[in-house]
Amino acid sequence: MSRGTATLTYKNLLDYLKALPKDALTALYRSPAACLAVFRELPELSRQFILRLLFVTKPISQAILALWIPHLKPNEDLGNIAAEHKQSAQILFDMYIWRELKDQQGNPFIKLSWTFRENLKIATLGGGKPWTMSAALDPDPHRRDLQFLDKYAMNRWENVLIFLIQPGKRATVISRKAIRTLVHAGLIKSDESDSSIMQITNSGFQFLLLDTASQVWFFILKYLETVTEHGLNLVACLTFLFKLSFSTVGVDYSMAGMNNELLTFLQHLRKFGLVYVRRRRSGRFYPTKLARTITAGQNKGNLSVPKQGNLIIDTNHRIYAYTTSELRIALYSIFSIIKSRFPNMVFAYMSRRSVRRALLKGISAEQLVSFLTQHCHPQMYKQNPVVPRTISDQIKMWEMERKKIKFSEGVLYKDFKSIQDFVLLMSYASTRDVLIYSDGNRQIMVVVEEGHPTINQFREKNLPE
Repeated sequence: MSRGTATLTYKNLLDYLKALPKDALTALYRSPAACLAVFRELPELSRQFILRLLFVTKPISQAILALWIPHLKPNEDLGNIAAEHKQSAQILFDMYIWRELKDQQGNPFIKLSWTFRENLKIATLGGGKPWTMSAALDPDPHRRDLQFLDKYAMNRWENVLIFLIQPGKRATVISRKAIRTLVHAGLIKSDESDSSIMQITNSGFQFLLLDTASQVWFFILKYLETVTEHGLNLVACLTFLFKLSFSTVGVDYSMAGMNNELLTFLQHLRKFGLVYVRRRRSGRFYPTKLARTITAGQNKGNLSVPKQGNLIIDTNHRIYAYTTSELRIALYSIFSIIKSRFPNMVFAYMSRRSVRRALLKGISAEQLVSFLTQHCHPQMYKQNPVVPRTISDQIKMWEMERKKIKFSEGVLYKDFKSIQDFVLLMSYASTRDVLIYSDGNRQIMVVVEEGHPTINQFREKNLPE
């Protein structure tokens, strides 16, 4: 079977944190901001468990915990309730938020982590030491407004995306850290004929069609995997990111008390567009809206999208893009054919060939329709669905065409002595999950190449010549 193109996948914040070692999570829970960010990401029932134990210092029995179940809705299966209860409890174990104890009789008890409980109480009820970045500052004579910060953040981020589309074009604009992160994430790679030349990968094309919040989260996730190589502390960097996620865009924050590691990390975030720093010696920085997306929800791909696109999509597959952005035009050319360019508009159309070209790069029909929806002009949002159904259905049909035929390498078995021999071997191959094809009338069957030794051994043992 052809392997096809791997789909770009990435963890949400909760899955990423669950993969961290216990020591790292324990150190992270010393920060009230981190505890609150983790609490917000947990499933609803897990949050209920924590709130019930927030002011309970003694362990509680598992028998009591079993009684804490959601209200049963009409026609709801008790099995689903039990599964939700078990999953919500297991997440808290995986996150080391609570641990299991046993009394002298061996009965299991649950106790909430003292560090997590105390710092979550500080985050929700107040108290504790103020954050370093919240120190008082004199009025900034060079104060930056929201419009400036938004434009600054998007320019920085678009430089990264333009480099991704055409590696090398903006190599002097984006930082080496950004380029290394793109390589580490598998979004670009060295050309096979010349290692000094970079080219975008299939994952890179899929990355381009994600919404901005998902792009930033995926990029930061891959960057965090390399922070130790830069001599930075992962827990300290995560703690600072959580603090940034609770900051206010347009407000300046103090750099007082930040050690050299955090100052270096801050400069990296500046190059990615997550913060603005006019001068390092100014002692202040401004978070941008990109920094707020780090803990924006459990699923970054489902964030609400502002209706500020520029695409008008006609039912005859024509696209009118009211933009002068080279990045946007380059993105649209991935799945459409650019026919004409005007001072403030680009005319293009989608064809079977142009869409299939995008599909061959690993982009799915669902990703493409989602991208079109996110970038539609506000006028398009007045209709339902936003993208005409004829367009979305046609894109999905073109994708289905590629899935009609699947090529698989295998081993052919034929010339059976009897139908009983054929059925016996076919049934065994099916139970071993190695059967690709069988035809009872012609008494032939095909198994995957990896399964041939096992099937052949069974045949020689049970079907003598």
